Amino acid sequence: MVRALGVDLRPLASGPYRRLYVAGLVTSLGQQASYATIPFQLRQITHSALAVGAVGLVEVVPLVLGGLYGGYLADVRNRRRVIVLFEVALALATGLLVVNGRLTHPSALVIYGCAFALAAAGALQRPSIEALNQSLVGHDLQRASATLANLRYTGASIVGPTLGGLVAVALGPSWVYGANLVTYVASLALLWSLPSTPGTESAARPRELVADGLGYLRTRPDIVGTYVVDLLAMAWAFPVGMLSFVAARFSEHYALSLLYLGLPVGALVATLTSRWTHRIHRYGRAIVASAMLWGVGITVFALGGSLVLALVGLAIAGGADAMSGVFRSTLWNESIPPDLRGRMAGVEMISYSIGPTAGQFRAGAMTAWMSLRASLALGGIGAALSVGSVALALPSLWRFDARVDPHVAEVRRLRTRPPE
Repeated sequence: MVRALGVDLRPLASGPYRRLYVAGLVTSLGQQASYATIPFQLRQITHSALAVGAVGLVEVVPLVLGGLYGGYLADVRNRRRVIVLFEVALALATGLLVVNGRLTHPSALVIYGCAFALAAAGALQRPSIEALNQSLVGHDLQRASATLANLRYTGASIVGPTLGGLVAVALGPSWVYGANLVTYVASLALLWSLPSTPGTESAARPRELVADGLGYLRTRPDIVGTYVVDLLAMAWAFPVGMLSFVAARFSEHYALSLLYLGLPVGALVATLTSRWTHRIHRYGRAIVASAMLWGVGITVFALGGSLVLALVGLAIAGGADAMSGVFRSTLWNESIPPDLRGRMAGVEMISYSIGPTAGQFRAGAMTAWMSLRASLALGGIGAALSVGSVALALPSLWRFDARVDPHVAEVRRLRTRPPE
């Protein structure tokens, strides 16, 4: 039924890809539960929207530096070893959250420190996962792989925060962090069984390789456009950190759980009905349109006077974000050469991670000096307008067509070339 709706399951026929996919699903469930719990616990401790929004500010530096260095590691080191190493680091930081959560008076500083460590470890690990994904899936199945990744993420985003929110309220945040720790332990066995990918043993220094990767971007303004579009959309209009405050506007006691479901449910519906995306070859236009629709959805969410209308707005935004993610991932994997994929994945991770963290801080800071509704609505409008301006400033993104793009043709040739 899933395939009939529009999700191509063929990439899962590969055993290594399937193990990486399942490990990611298990880990994502725990991470998403913790992701919903950290702002909840900070609100309990500080009662401050600014303090909750500051989590995003804490994560910015490790995301940038970790993403760049993680991209270097993905291109020159054994990717399986890198992934396993930082999975252990993620587990250790989560273990510290468990210990802090069990204290009579949990420390907000410890939570910020763990958020910093989790952001750093995740940023160092993610490029190796993305580069390995590309290598484990055939060139013509990259869009199917991107759709499956969206399905995994949205499924985890529905189940994880819902359970996390319920458990955090009923039993306490430490129980959520403990469950997340278990998911890391479970995923390690699957990750260890992945095929080894020997590094290139490059004699170049990390700085030189990173600079070489950034130099490649100067030749690809279309790829730069994908980063800028997502960064602007999220920096202007990322509402998740404020959901606990929005929920307080409504009388329904279950409002918080439903609000956490809004974005991922919209994304899930869009992903499951995404068969139409196979007819789209102008990925840039699809990315711009999706990001602008994200801003519209957030504006509806902010101005909605009822819980139902707020959920409709979030669902629209979630579906738009899912489609943007599918087209961005497909463009990257189809047009970036394998020997640069890790470094580009590091930059990609920075673009799609810094946006939400900056957006979380923006929402918290603006809410501190204006109303919550005004802060979120201005963010949605700003997102739509700024993304539209990118299409005018970077016409190569708007013109991108996978059927005739020379970079897509070259990557196809490289990936189908017989081994020497």
